[in-house]
Amino acid sequence: MAGRRLVVEADGGSRGNPGPAGYGAVVRDGDTGRIIAQAAEFIGHATNNVAEYKGLIAGLKAAREIDPDASVEVRMDSKLVVEQMSGRWKIKHPDMQPLAAEARTVLPRGQVEYTWIPRERNKDADRLANEAMDAGKAGRAWEAKPLVGAAAEPRAAGPVAEPAEPAPEKAVPKAGWAAPADLGTPTTFVLLRHGETPLTPEKRFSGSGGSDPALSEKGRWQAERAAAALAAAGSVQAVVSSPMRRTRETAETVAARLGLEVRYEDGLREVDFGAWEGLTFAEVQERHPDDLDAWLASPKARPTGSSESFTTLTHRAGVARDKILARYPGRTVLVVSHVSPIKTLVRLALGAPPDSMYRMELSAASLCAVQYYADGNASVRLLNDTGHLR
Repeated sequence: MAGRRLVVEADGGSRGNPGPAGYGAVVRDGDTGRIIAQAAEFIGHATNNVAEYKGLIAGLKAAREIDPDASVEVRMDSKLVVEQMSGRWKIKHPDMQPLAAEARTVLPRGQVEYTWIPRERNKDADRLANEAMDAGKAGRAWEAKPLVGAAAEPRAAGPVAEPAEPAPEKAVPKAGWAAPADLGTPTTFVLLRHGETPLTPEKRFSGSGGSDPALSEKGRWQAERAAAALAAAGSVQAVVSSPMRRTRETAETVAARLGLEVRYEDGLREVDFGAWEGLTFAEVQERHPDDLDAWLASPKARPTGSSESFTTLTHRAGVARDKILARYPGRTVLVVSHVSPIKTLVRLALGAPPDSMYRMELSAASLCAVQYYADGNASVRLLNDTGHLR
């Protein structure tokens, strides 16, 4: 079943550029077009572009609060913001770079697309931005008005007309076919699942809320084999790892062979499986059958006693991915993690639904590879490779 679709319309303005500035954003239901959330704020002395980016961030955060797993289309009349966030234009201005980086962390990249619309199609966000600036001039905070009457009326949320501005000379092909040279060198994630622990052969749930086991003797051997294979390939330029013990030990084994330092990223840790930690699937099915059925049926369901769902993981892993992409553009990064985060990164790269995770096999110490291009496309190059363990 397709997930929920939301449309964010955002705008920002400055009276003087730079001058007194504010932003506005609305979130529409993607099927009915009805406004279901709105945000606006006076931000003081700033430029139009800063205000527009802040409006974008506010709109994305409002959409995330409604449904963190929804697909989101952002519509703005700022060609600059749309092109930069789509990856087609470089972000050179130092004021824009941190704002764009923040915008990319709100929702996973694969859930958001950007569309340029003419100004007359962005009247609601523009109205809110002006309300915020008026409020700031009067020395008061902007207050949201109830969504009644014309402001809440449905409006077409389907495909919009092509912009009046000239289209690019060449359409950007999907990365899996023939990425053009002007996109530059892609960033490559080599995804390594940690080696075995005593719980792995028994297929017991082992998340971030359990005993945090160390590698077994076989797991240490697997880490050494992975290290030898990656050293022979000679392509890895950085190592980033989940901070859990089994991933730390795996990452440090490989990094020592490669002569690299390990950077730890909390967003790469495994899901907290709550009361299921240390149990087999059969034991969970016997003790918590209703919770297990709900968990298998919906990415928003949580294991018994856990505060974390696969929807939560999707956001966390997407933020971690974007932080690594921002730190290591155009480089090959070894990412050492666990079953669920790695499967999540692969499915986001494919644009696959959440239940696709149950159709992936991921062996201990296996390798996957994903390449990320500047236009936002991704290409899965390898899945569950265990050739180095034979």
